[in-house]
Amino acid sequence: MPGPRRDRPAVLLLLGALLAADLYFHLWPRARRELGRVSPGCPCPAPRPPLPRAPRAAPALRRLFAHPLYRAAPPGPAEPLLGAREALRYYRRKAARWNRRHKLYREEQNLTSPAAPLPLRPEASWLRFHLGISRDGLYPRSSPAVSSLLRDMQQFPTISADYSQDEKALLGACDCSQIVKPSGVHLKLVLRFQDFGKAMFKPMRQKREEETPEDFFYFVDFQRHNAEIAAFHLDRILDFRRVPPTVGRLINVTKEILEVTKNEVLQSVFFVSPASNVCFFAKCPYMCKTEYAVCGNPHLLEGSLSAFLPSLNLAPRLSIPNPWIRSYSFHGKEEWEMNPLYCNTVREIYPYSNSNRLLNIVDMAIFDFLIGNMDRHHYEMFTKFGDDGFLLHLDNARGFGRHSHDEISILAPLSQCCVIKRTTLLRLQLLAEPEYRLSDVMRESLLQDPLAPVLTEPHLLALDRRLQLVLAAVGTCIDTFGEATVVANDTAQPQSPAVHRAKLDT
Repeated sequence: MPGPRRDRPAVLLLLGALLAADLYFHLWPRARRELGRVSPGCPCPAPRPPLPRAPRAAPALRRLFAHPLYRAAPPGPAEPLLGAREALRYYRRKAARWNRRHKLYREEQNLTSPAAPLPLRPEASWLRFHLGISRDGLYPRSSPAVSSLLRDMQQFPTISADYSQDEKALLGACDCSQIVKPSGVHLKLVLRFQDFGKAMFKPMRQKREEETPEDFFYFVDFQRHNAEIAAFHLDRILDFRRVPPTVGRLINVTKEILEVTKNEVLQSVFFVSPASNVCFFAKCPYMCKTEYAVCGNPHLLEGSLSAFLPSLNLAPRLSIPNPWIRSYSFHGKEEWEMNPLYCNTVREIYPYSNSNRLLNIVDMAIFDFLIGNMDRHHYEMFTKFGDDGFLLHLDNARGFGRHSHDEISILAPLSQCCVIKRTTLLRLQLLAEPEYRLSDVMRESLLQDPLAPVLTEPHLLALDRRLQLVLAAVGTCIDTFGEATVVANDTAQPQSPAVHRAKLDT
């Protein structure tokens, strides 16, 4: 028989070492973890169960528009501005005329590529916007047509570009004295889209973080595209609905303006800068040089697009001087700036003597004060609605210039006349509440625009500060003349919450 193998103890020792290592490094740590879970003296805290998620609060803007003050029905039946049949007939004729002229233009330019006539679609958003204008405002609350119009203006290709009527008036090409007041420091164009909708394009002239210099007079200030956009959002938040729908857009100035315009004068003002950017400037008697041009980067340029109102042939408008017009010269002042009793004179003048026109002027002054606009020399109204119709808050591009300054003189109609609509006051008080703070709802609303952020944070906070100044001015009037005299009931059946009625009594 063979003797015992000499290497067996070594094998046994190796197996024992492997077993010991497995016990020490694997089985023992696992046993300690299992014992630690049930050990009452374990210093490690047991894992906490996940906390239930708190329900998200509704956005401030949605809560604001759900408030009873924003859901009350107008005091009377909605009276439309336009008749649908007449408007469709008129716009179909205009579309056919445009197609004929476009065909002739292509023939004169020897453009041989086919160009099918563009039809007028009755469901176009701009047409639904026009048909939705009523005595109550430019659009109903939560209007789907406005949402579609903002989207279409931001996305639709342009089919033509031209100067606006006031630039043409400066060049002697038309007589627009009843609807515009020409000046030469503007630069704006009329763009037409593929659905035949039209919008006023105002390019970026000043960066958002730049403030208007203190030495600038209001009548030589820049026009700011972001001010037009922000003014539309503020007007909707105040429930005035008197600013046409406005949206921001990046425009390719070569493809969407130069290549689609038929205006030779407009074509002639385009040039390429030393930095290889495409630029253009306005053609007018003064302040219209290459130094005042706007430039793309190299082709793209920010701007605002404001929807056109119905044609004057369908819906005539009046342009009326503002009783609180400012002096447009370097010297001299207007009577209202020197006479604190000026409103007594205004009240004796028709139509401010026997209608709610004065209350609408005060609404406009509050709106202009909040945006810092000192350039409200005229206002416009639809003639169909008569003396009691609403005022159109057009041309707001000189707002939001200085967030660090509050121009109290803009509030002269309120502080001198000491009248305000009850519904306006209640909304202002609501927007001063923390739950509906004006800066918060404006910030949220402006985030919907493609060019967001539209306003810098100091401009948003300035809205809260100015709102308090408006409420303080109303409070001073109430202390002096009493609530019954100052606060005008502008609804047939007021539906204000009790909390707001209590505020008026304090």
